[in-house]
Amino acid sequence: MSLRPNITELQARARADLRMGVPVVMGFEGNFALIAAAETMDAARLADLRDISETLVLAITTRRAETLKARAYDDLVARVVVPKDATCTWLRGIADPADDLMMPMKGPLTSLRDGPVSLSRAAVTFCKAARLLPAAVVVDIPTGPSFAANHGLTYLDAGAAYSILHTNSPMNEVVHARLPMTASEAGRLHIFRPEDGGEEHYAIEIGKPLRDKPVLARLHSACFTGDVLGSLKCDCGPQLHAAMTHMGSAGEGILLYLNQEGRGIGLANKMRAYSLQDQGFDTVQANHRLGFEDDERDFRIGADLLQRLGFSQVRLLTNNPKKVNMMESAGVSVVERVPLKVGENPLNSAYLATKAAKSGHLL
Repeated sequence: MSLRPNITELQARARADLRMGVPVVMGFEGNFALIAAAETMDAARLADLRDISETLVLAITTRRAETLKARAYDDLVARVVVPKDATCTWLRGIADPADDLMMPMKGPLTSLRDGPVSLSRAAVTFCKAARLLPAAVVVDIPTGPSFAANHGLTYLDAGAAYSILHTNSPMNEVVHARLPMTASEAGRLHIFRPEDGGEEHYAIEIGKPLRDKPVLARLHSACFTGDVLGSLKCDCGPQLHAAMTHMGSAGEGILLYLNQEGRGIGLANKMRAYSLQDQGFDTVQANHRLGFEDDERDFRIGADLLQRLGFSQVRLLTNNPKKVNMMESAGVSVVERVPLKVGENPLNSAYLATKAAKSGHLL
């Protein structure tokens, strides 16, 4: 019998540690590093890191490095040398673009060119997975497992953990129950929980759609501001309700509510992007300045849930061709793309134009 957590459970623990400001230890091909998220770093732990090594490196994405005019000698990350007198405020200033326009020159920044980069890549990837700003302090250490054990820290084999982050976690249905709704009294809500400790996802089943025929389906990413607060900055709320109404009128359908807020960057980072939009940047530019890609979502989750529910063909309610392509590549046949053009208003017209021009939405 072994009570030790497996690699999937360890990576979930590592995500939680980074969110709380606790460093984690990672190893890859004989190299080891202490990783700490820049966003949750405090002065005491920064001092501790300096006691361990004179050389601290701040790993940031190439997207963020481009904004800062920092050299990136890798296609995914730049490794910025942390100055000897740098404070937590300096670290967050490099990680967070909130004051970029007030302080356009944050350098000069020195980037490492040589040496292994895999642990820096893993550090940034785990910060993203933890829904933090994608920036991490990386400190090389001579040993990994023993260092982690001596300091009570989580140790991860970065190679094994990295592959888990890029593989869909198995989904287990927790419960389902009847749920009468405004759109249809014949409703049922299914709750699915991934084994990797990530967010739960929901399948809303309307009527009793046949499993051997194409089902009217919608992959809807969670949008707290639009779905709950009625935000006028996006079209998410109107799309959600229009899709539900469409399914109710048709008498059947499946709406997958995926907890991938803010195109997969989380609500806090989404609000950071909104703040940048207030400074004049469009939605894609804002994501890039934060260090994220245009869209960090994984629509394969939706395909997995559909297949778990017994569906292999869909009539997909979407304006996004990428969703169609992802469904097809994941083994779900899209027999028809059903347009869902609702929710435009004077406050989101520029946002929708950017979605069309830069993200390929068919509006």
